[in-house]
Amino acid sequence: MSSLTYRVQYSYEDYLLFPDDGKRHELIDGEHLMSPTPFTTHQRVSGNLFAALYNFLKKNKIGKVFSAPCDIIFSDTDIVQPDLLFISAEHTSIITEKNIQGAPDFVIEIISPSTRKTDEVIKRKLYEQYGVGEYWVVDPELEVIKVYRRVNNRYERIAELSKEANDVLSTPYLSSWTMPLSEVFE
Repeated sequence: MSSLTYRVQYSYEDYLLFPDDGKRHELIDGEHLMSPTPFTTHQRVSGNLFAALYNFLKKNKIGKVFSAPCDIIFSDTDIVQPDLLFISAEHTSIITEKNIQGAPDFVIEIISPSTRKTDEVIKRKLYEQYGVGEYWVVDPELEVIKVYRRVNNRYERIAELSKEANDVLSTPYLSSWTMPLSEVFE
């Protein structure tokens, strides 16, 4: 007698039935991923980045920034809720009343102990696959930010910034915006 293992593949319809329990529920290739509520350090860093981006975009009307929970629907089996995301004014057609339908210009994930592998490997591949232009992996524990940018349809790590080195975060998507890492991690 052989033993077969079956993998349950969830869809967007299933996703809509997941409980609203304060945890982050996502689907990647139909697999249900769940993360616990983030730690306060994670929330502080997310708030610092969101406030800086929001204030810049309020003065420079070149796009929108969103924070979790905000669904990005890449496909019926790929639905994620990044910590932060930016959509330029030229791509606002992907913003709907309920969610984002397509690739944002850039996405920011803030690593928690329970999400390190998912954020650094699985989500990086997913964002690359679906055409997200830039991906920032923020590590509050090490006070480091890795910046990946699409070059010839693949991600290249173009920077690894650190608070210790007094580095400053910037992106070509927000031409005059900068943020010292000391402010990101304060």
